[in-house]
Amino acid sequence: MEERRRVGYCVHREVLDEGKVDQMAEKSDVRVPFSEKIRESLRCSGPKLKSCMLSSVPVLSWLPRYSLRDNAIGDLISGISVGIMHLPQGMAYALLAAVPPVFGLYSSFYPILIYFIFGSSKHISVGTYAVMSVMIGGVTERLAPDTNFMMYDNATNQSMVNVLARDTERVKVAAAVTFLSGLFQMLLGLVKFGFVVTYLSEPLVRGYTTGAAIHVIVSQLKYTFGISPKRHSGPFALIFTVIEVCYLVPETNIGTLVVSLVSIIGLVMVKELNTYLGKKLPVPIPVELLGIIIATVVSWQVNLEGKYGVEVVGEIPSGLQPPVMPTASLFGQVIGDAFALSVVGYGIAISLGRIFALKYGYKVDSNQELIALGLSNTIGGVFQCFAISCSMSRTMVQESTGGKTQVASALSAMVILVIMLWIGALFEELPKAVLAAIIYVNLQGMMKQFMDIPTLWKSNKVDMLVWVATLILTVLFNPDIGLAASIAFSMLTVIFRTQLPKYSLLGQVPETDIYRPVENYNQVNEIPGVVIFHSSATLYFANAEMYQDALAEKSGIDITKLISQKKKAEAKRLRKEKKEARKAKKDAKKNAQDWEGEPDSSENEVEKGVATVEEGSKPDSTLPRAIILELSPVNFLDTVGVKTLRNIQRDYGDIGVEVVLCGCQTGVIENLESGGFFSEKVSKACLFSSIHDAVLHCQTDRAKMNKDDEEMQATHF
Repeated sequence: MEERRRVGYCVHREVLDEGKVDQMAEKSDVRVPFSEKIRESLRCSGPKLKSCMLSSVPVLSWLPRYSLRDNAIGDLISGISVGIMHLPQGMAYALLAAVPPVFGLYSSFYPILIYFIFGSSKHISVGTYAVMSVMIGGVTERLAPDTNFMMYDNATNQSMVNVLARDTERVKVAAAVTFLSGLFQMLLGLVKFGFVVTYLSEPLVRGYTTGAAIHVIVSQLKYTFGISPKRHSGPFALIFTVIEVCYLVPETNIGTLVVSLVSIIGLVMVKELNTYLGKKLPVPIPVELLGIIIATVVSWQVNLEGKYGVEVVGEIPSGLQPPVMPTASLFGQVIGDAFALSVVGYGIAISLGRIFALKYGYKVDSNQELIALGLSNTIGGVFQCFAISCSMSRTMVQESTGGKTQVASALSAMVILVIMLWIGALFEELPKAVLAAIIYVNLQGMMKQFMDIPTLWKSNKVDMLVWVATLILTVLFNPDIGLAASIAFSMLTVIFRTQLPKYSLLGQVPETDIYRPVENYNQVNEIPGVVIFHSSATLYFANAEMYQDALAEKSGIDITKLISQKKKAEAKRLRKEKKEARKAKKDAKKNAQDWEGEPDSSENEVEKGVATVEEGSKPDSTLPRAIILELSPVNFLDTVGVKTLRNIQRDYGDIGVEVVLCGCQTGVIENLESGGFFSEKVSKACLFSSIHDAVLHCQTDRAKMNKDDEEMQATHF
């Protein structure tokens, strides 16, 4: 068995540079003109039109093939279960968005139906989401603060907030920012910009959602303690809010606090019971639904609002709202927030969608997801919804209860429709403290993400730094500014890692064509007279100078000093030649009568000068004969990178050290060609596909040079 695994091989061929490889493989220079690509993309045919239609409206491709036998029961149970979850979560997250609870129900209805038609994921549950809601709440409270709606009450001789006018304005703000974020998402999807999510790495997303969860918790403290802190905005707003909450704690409404504590304890206990009995229960206990039903009944029977001053949800209108175009005058004030919402909502949805797509073996189209979410938010904004995304908790319930297609989401929307039309008014006595408790309990998963820190510390410290920095930036600043700062910080870590790569010299594993860093292996030997230089990152303007410095350090060649010495020696030689020429000319004038003997003397001088030139141009025996630049990690070269390689080849060539390149990717070779690296003196003969080819080339040239030196010495003697 061991012998079969260690099968040797032997290849006999000549050493091939890139020029010879191009000839043997008959490299094709055929390139499709850009105009032809445009015409091809605009050309329409029946199959192409059908494919475009099915990819743009995915429901047309899978719904006709929907299997009632295989999927109907699971989707029905899943849809009812998730619909029940939408009720408490929609109302609770509406509080985060600083709008009346009924608008959370609208946001759990219209966008879901749109995603059902245009979405490409089969399992995710879109709808209200805590992070998105708190971001919208920051916008609504900033543009429609309580101070703008104060009015004087003649009965009490006190100033009070006109709640109706305030909520109406906040709904307009939420609808405007939602509509604009949807437009951003659709625009990005139409220009195929789905790859933007690649800039949201997993550590960044998890750190960001944890920081946003802290914002959510702090925003709900006023409902837990029954206090009314002032709203703070801008950097460090969360810190100021926490300080003020601590200051107002002595004014806590005891009835509200008791309702909050009882609700939190009850929800946590039943959720733990769900976890413990997860495999035995066909459907998880709808703990949030039971919580709001019990709390509503108790509040109604005991009159918590009248007797104990516990704030309740209030009027919940029945029916649906007519469509209203968002207020365009608000767009200029919310454009930054809208873009942040579009990126965050898409990043969370596509990340979760890809997880389930990989699990169940299908593909999620990132650009189509942008369009689907964009349409959901745009149309939702017209119906006065606030921005939606994908919820982890609802998605897990939808998948665990047997949901296999988006039919489950459509059924959950129908459940919400029934609630809005006939049942919603029954929850008017629901304490807001219970909704805050539901939010706290649903954030358990996000708060457990703090355990990422020790895990990332062991696996990748840079990722841990991104996680912690994202958390701190999100907590200190608003979630929108924190997201921008976190992405910038994440990009800086990438730049720093490419600016500070690991440089090493490679040696040969004995009796193989495998080369490894000499500092990492004991049985790796450097090739005599050949330096193989390797960088772990690409070569571009940010690290080009460090690349040259590292090459000089690793090879032990002070190229600047040697070139300076050579120039001085060359200048000295030229001065000596000129001096001897002037002396010879002067002697010739004075001794015109001895002209016939002078050529011998002149010839001796010339020979002497020639000997000096040959001696000065002879390579230093302490220098390597050749340097091989191993460029396999380089995936592109900018103009600075090409110039750097050209300068290295010229400078080291001037001191008699040959420089060759190996491992170049096709794109890098094209960069070299377009960047003017090749010339009459430099051809593709200096490029090699593998390190071993380059080594054999350098050893062959070295043997040839040694032979030439021996012949030259024999000629002199």
